[in-house]
Amino acid sequence: MRSFVTAALVTVLALPVCAAGQDQKSLQTDDQKTLYAVGQVIARQLSVFDLTPQELEIVKQGLSDGVMGSKPLVEMEAYKNKIQQLAVARRDAQGNKLAAKSKEVIDQAAKEKGAVKTASGMVYVPVKEGTGTSPAATDKVKVNYRGTFVDGKEFDSSYATGQPVEFRLNQVVKCWTEGVQMMKPGGKAKLVCPPDLAYGERGSGAIPANSTLVFDVELLEVSK
Repeated sequence: MRSFVTAALVTVLALPVCAAGQDQKSLQTDDQKTLYAVGQVIARQLSVFDLTPQELEIVKQGLSDGVMGSKPLVEMEAYKNKIQQLAVARRDAQGNKLAAKSKEVIDQAAKEKGAVKTASGMVYVPVKEGTGTSPAATDKVKVNYRGTFVDGKEFDSSYATGQPVEFRLNQVVKCWTEGVQMMKPGGKAKLVCPPDLAYGERGSGAIPANSTLVFDVELLEVSK
């Protein structure tokens, strides 16, 4: 965490501030687009601080002062450790908030019509019954799906790409391996996956660590 936060802040203080309120049309040159992308990268790196709009303005002031060579408003040496402490505190607060919301989503899903909460902690909610034989863990399946966080924000979707995906059930996250085996071809279901059955403490790409995930799954085909 220390090297990550330090690298992020060093990167911020080494780059110029882009004008606020840029829209896509104002990004004319490749350099402008690259600098905008840099801003997006920095934003992701600083997401651990869970900044409010007011706090973001303070960060922008520090960024501007650093770039312009103005005298810092605080003694930087004195605040090195405090940067790390704040990052840890904010991360823990986000984790507690996420855990509370995740429990709420899992509990609500378990009360839905036909819902089954398995021994593993996953919640399976049938939406449309399929026909035929349910897949085994070693079978290959073709599915459409939509994945969202507990706040409803979508992070992935085969519907968006128009391309169903195929995989063997024993080669994906445990929640899918378990949940899709409860489906039949042509069926649709919602899978509510606690972190330990999804991407756990490591996360994956756009999925933060310890995320409870909700998948709307449509089982199209099963093959050996």
